[in-house]
Amino acid sequence: MNQFIGRTKELQVLQSIAQSSRSEFVAVFGRRRVGKTMLIREAFHGKFSFQLTAIANATKMQQLINFHTALARLGSSAEHLPVPENWFTAFQQLTAFLEKSKADRKVVFLDELPWFDTAKSDFIQSLEHFWNSWAASRSDITLVVCGSAASWMIHELINNRGGLHNRVTTKIRLEPFTLKEAEAMLRQKNQAIDRYQIIQFYMVSGGVPFYLDTFSGELSAMQNIENVCFAKDGLLRTEFDNLFRALFAKAERHTAVVEAIASKSKGLTRQEILTATALPNNGNTTRLLQELEESGFIRKYIPFQKTSRDSLYQLIDFYTLFYLKFIRGAQLYDENNWLNALESPGYRAWSGYAFEQICLCHVPQIKQALGISGMVSQTSSWRSHSRENGAQVDLLIDRRDHVINLCEIKFSLQPFTITKAYAAQLQQKISRFKTETDTKKAVWLTMITTFGLTKNEYAASLVQKELTMEVLFG
Repeated sequence: MNQFIGRTKELQVLQSIAQSSRSEFVAVFGRRRVGKTMLIREAFHGKFSFQLTAIANATKMQQLINFHTALARLGSSAEHLPVPENWFTAFQQLTAFLEKSKADRKVVFLDELPWFDTAKSDFIQSLEHFWNSWAASRSDITLVVCGSAASWMIHELINNRGGLHNRVTTKIRLEPFTLKEAEAMLRQKNQAIDRYQIIQFYMVSGGVPFYLDTFSGELSAMQNIENVCFAKDGLLRTEFDNLFRALFAKAERHTAVVEAIASKSKGLTRQEILTATALPNNGNTTRLLQELEESGFIRKYIPFQKTSRDSLYQLIDFYTLFYLKFIRGAQLYDENNWLNALESPGYRAWSGYAFEQICLCHVPQIKQALGISGMVSQTSSWRSHSRENGAQVDLLIDRRDHVINLCEIKFSLQPFTITKAYAAQLQQKISRFKTETDTKKAVWLTMITTFGLTKNEYAASLVQKELTMEVLFG
């Protein structure tokens, strides 16, 4: 039996709640497949006084029948109750059932909460009444809710402006696994797997536990990618459409935005997104971008020395990037789609960008390796405003101690060699950065590579700090 991986802090929080002397309202949210339900079951050892999972795209009545069935399974006191006609009655039935429970602490778990909130269902108002009029006044109730539609969880529940305002006592945003956690999971399948192969698979799956769990310990990372992403029945071959439809009511708008942003590695401005998608410049589009950001598909960032007006939206979901780049256009009956693409220009461009994204997801580990984890610093990117030979830096760390780490990130199968020509490019980049930013701080070139640098005169003269992929597993 596999050991439960990671989530140490989240487990501690949930386990302390189980010992609370007051009623607790816990909201767990995060992208689809990130392991929310598994975390909650682990924390409470699967012991719930009542558990209900919503049905995707179901009607109000179907959801209520689902509720009735779940309650009836719990004993004779509930099995003869009629199917509730509305959610207010359903929560009244649940209240009556819980009042008869002899458990010291009664844990109610509502999974995929946003799916309950169908049109004109009054679900939120009924949940609000259940908590405010009964559960909150007791000391023995733990209400745990979770949902993959992160934007709904935040706007409709956590930041609710009605009766549920400030009622959530604990909120947990569940993030994808780090490389360290992914390593622990994959080594349950193959103790001999090395970190280069872990990174190769992570560049496709990200830290999504459900995707990582598709890994077969009997195959290499590349063979696994071939099987999972390109085989006729590969789990991730059709995940893209299912993923967006499960999260968003009008998924075609969200996929259009994601596809537009994916067209440029540095990302797009809001205006560029509007131009590419023909979406209106209004609050609905703002909400759409927030939904994608809260769900972990894109990030909004401000380049170095720019203002919020210059913000860029960048695609950061590893699977979505890989799907749009390779899976979507693959022929179903072609064998070895992926294995045949290795070492192609498209593969090299994608792998370099994906490795950069891995580094951006592991900035705390990079700072730890640089010895500045406790120092105040700001992380950003920079683009030259020059149209000719414009330089760019995807990761720079602006430190309080008057130093800027200008990070160059390179993915390769062997130690990376700084040639004479590349050394000249690096010198030009550093010079242009200093000139355009007018910084008075020391600029230290930091190389982050998979297997380190080849020792030569250019590496010795240019590079102040060298980091390998090993630090990302810290």
